[in-house]
Amino acid sequence: MSTLSPKTPGWLDWHPDPSRPAFALPPGTVDTHCHVFGPQAAFPFAPERKYTPCDGGKDDLFALRDHLGVARNVIVQATCHGADNSAMVDAVQASGSRARGIATVRPEVTDAELRRLDAAGVRGVRFTFLRRLADAAPQDALAAVARRIAPLGWHVVLYFESADLPELERFFSSLPTPLVVDHMGRPDVTEPADGPDFTRFLRFAERNDVWVKVTCPERLSVTGPPALNAEPHPYADVVPFARRAIEEFPDRVLWGTDWPHPNLTAHMPDDGLLADYVPQVAVTAEQRRKLLVDNPMRLYWPGEGA
Repeated sequence: MSTLSPKTPGWLDWHPDPSRPAFALPPGTVDTHCHVFGPQAAFPFAPERKYTPCDGGKDDLFALRDHLGVARNVIVQATCHGADNSAMVDAVQASGSRARGIATVRPEVTDAELRRLDAAGVRGVRFTFLRRLADAAPQDALAAVARRIAPLGWHVVLYFESADLPELERFFSSLPTPLVVDHMGRPDVTEPADGPDFTRFLRFAERNDVWVKVTCPERLSVTGPPALNAEPHPYADVVPFARRAIEEFPDRVLWGTDWPHPNLTAHMPDDGLLADYVPQVAVTAEQRRKLLVDNPMRLYWPGEGA
């Protein structure tokens, strides 16, 4: 039996007792951005990982799903598991068709493995350009992966810093699949939401087949206040950015919890209050229905309806 690795010093575990949301998520709500960590004893973390998290397995994820009133999940491969998608696939398969997966694959992945992942419920791959999380493969290798997944009907999930968009935009635009951008492209929320940087990102989304996740205000916020202790208006500095994205692309925005919230250092949010954040950025019932139900169903469960 292998020895379990200790958590990264200072690691913040997920909130053990989230509140029940005051906002009733509409029936059929999809959490399009969440992860599973291990459990390490069953699904060891990758040797090349850049952090060691707490356990946050499928049972904990599904308990949160039911507590919040979420119907379905899209489970994004966590970088701590590298390109071993076993924990993610296990969770997707245990969901009773209530989850889809986003994988991490290496350029040398076989066609047989891609077919196996597709049959298991995977619908995309994630390319991470944050050096603190993972070392990105060369662009030509990533482009080759994108060409191979396109016939499966998959998409590419992109995680990058807003400052890096100018140098990456041409590459992103060349990819032959739909694109899903994590966390609104990580805008600098100390700048105005109608300023040149976020406007550039939105025009990139407009010119391409891009879906935007209005996720992770707790990761983007500079001034807070945090989603803790029944705070009614958390992460106020992120709200104008999410509202603008939802207003401009009501049919191509997605929401998710980011549970179990990897690599946060200042605080661990109450997931119930993160659900209560939704009506602050999606201000009409129609916007909320599209963000939470219609858009993710069209992308991940096409033809099934809610």
